[in-house]
Amino acid sequence: MGRLLMKLAGNVVLVTGSGRRMGRAMALAFARNGANVVVNAVADRASLEQTVADCRALGVQAIGCLVDIRDRAGVAAMVAQAKADLGGPIDILVNNPAPRPETPFEQISPEEWRHVTSTILDGAFECTQAVIGDMVALGRGTVINIAGLSGQAGEVNRAHVVAAKGGLIALTKALAHEYAAKGIIVNCVSPTRIAGGGAGKTGITPVGRQGTQAEVASLVCYLASEDARFITGQVYAINGGQYM
Repeated sequence: MGRLLMKLAGNVVLVTGSGRRMGRAMALAFARNGANVVVNAVADRASLEQTVADCRALGVQAIGCLVDIRDRAGVAAMVAQAKADLGGPIDILVNNPAPRPETPFEQISPEEWRHVTSTILDGAFECTQAVIGDMVALGRGTVINIAGLSGQAGEVNRAHVVAAKGGLIALTKALAHEYAAKGIIVNCVSPTRIAGGGAGKTGITPVGRQGTQAEVASLVCYLASEDARFITGQVYAINGGQYM
């Protein structure tokens, strides 16, 4: 990804849910490409601090924010801290909501339904609304939403996840329409069958293997780069042909 290095260097990127697994892989990929990184997690401080340390070891600035992305005040404080500590507003936002419980529809409690849908949709709403004003003022910015195969094709025992991820895809298109003329691009990455990524069940794909977290991270970095400024409102499936 050497060619991307000069095109992401100095940008400030916020990746939600980035203390572990695929979110961590994305945070590290941005750091390798020269971006300064805001690492976010809800509760796992040890993983958060390790990811921050690993980003800094790559020669960039990084901060960690233990924040529930559904909390408007907490998100506002996180964005303010990024400005203060990293020298500027958020240039790139990656909404990477993580909950994927398996529960038969008739057994989903109202509390579980609200937890899943609010983390995925309300979290993306709060984070995007918190950074979009600065992006509009600058006349440029990038938002990348991480959905999944369930949001496109449906899935058994995950009605809440399917509904929320489908909503995230729809939000991508709505924001792409609304902000294209203001220099802000909004796209969606939809991974599944990713080894160790927590993004769907494991299994062999038509290409004969599972994907890697690094492959997802590379796609996300590309969509955040200058090379992708003519792309907006799109959903990129990265699933080895599992869904076409």
